[in-house]
Amino acid sequence: MLQLTRKKKIDGDLVGLDIEAGSIAATQISWNGSVEVTGAAIAPLTPGAFYEGEVAEPDAVAGALKSLFADNKLSKRVRLGIGNQRVVVRTLRLPAIDDPKELDTAIRFQAQEQIPMPLDQAVLEYQVVGGAPGQEDGPPMIDVVVVAARREMVNSFLGTIKRAGLQPVGVDLAAFGMIRALAGIEASPVADGGEAAVEPPVQSTQAVLFCNVGDVMNLAVARGRACLFTRVSNEGLEGIAKNLGVELGLTPDHATQWLSHVGLDRPLDQIEGDPQIVTGVRRVLEQGVTALVDELRLSLDYYAAQESALPVGEIVLCGPGSAIEGLAPRMEEGLRLPIVVSRPAALAGYGEEAAARLTLPFGLALEH
Repeated sequence: MLQLTRKKKIDGDLVGLDIEAGSIAATQISWNGSVEVTGAAIAPLTPGAFYEGEVAEPDAVAGALKSLFADNKLSKRVRLGIGNQRVVVRTLRLPAIDDPKELDTAIRFQAQEQIPMPLDQAVLEYQVVGGAPGQEDGPPMIDVVVVAARREMVNSFLGTIKRAGLQPVGVDLAAFGMIRALAGIEASPVADGGEAAVEPPVQSTQAVLFCNVGDVMNLAVARGRACLFTRVSNEGLEGIAKNLGVELGLTPDHATQWLSHVGLDRPLDQIEGDPQIVTGVRRVLEQGVTALVDELRLSLDYYAAQESALPVGEIVLCGPGSAIEGLAPRMEEGLRLPIVVSRPAALAGYGEEAAARLTLPFGLALEH
């Protein structure tokens, strides 16, 4: 699977690591013919230490990481997921080129026109994900997913991890970890937990939209386990919790707890708590879901306008937001697409909220 930094040979357990504005989540796996979760932990993060997908206070994040790994006796070998506005993903359609060096040159030449950052200041990776016959007598074409991330941003993550005493063995796009964790679940109630193949044996004529609702919203359109499109939106639980805090005077932690407690499916008079707070939480949460749906609709429209786009037939939902009761049905109603909320089978022993948060780091650890 395409990744931003090359993986190293790994002996022993490996930890997938995902950092959000309010928490750190780590899932440790081992390989012995099948995937087994050998450890997992979630810890809160100081408000403001991590903002919009980037490290804002390296010392605070490093300190939280060091405590999390020491307290839970996790392996120090980590694969980190990143997803923010300084990562750009584009799908390019190019004539098929057999020579790898010539293909690399062609991709980088076209990427200069499609990616809004100087390539000499970026970490750039790419992967062929499909193809199409040429027009009339033209050569066959290939579709290439290109990922570029600001080098300084990647280095800030790596520096923070090393400061915590951890050994980064790879940096990957968070969306790719999400796909690895969940691809195939749309056709089955559980995932097999096996190593992700780049392409499924039989190519589907439809794509699946994977959506991680966390502090921000991470989106990826995939065919099988091949990513065709991805985008990060700053609409997410952090913004909803912040609006709730402003309206009702709640701390970020309390606001997040209230969102989970109130949800969207139960009548208000059946929910314990101050009626004024319960009513306010429901109102803010409904407004937040409307914003999430609008963002998803815009992303789907943008993806559909691409030359190589496949129709999206289903949405697979994960992340902390997917554990909020009633959120998935409300989003399904707004988008008019079927939505499945699923977790990897390897996380079946964890509670619903914990499994939702651990899904993405589980997928990051799968690249072995």
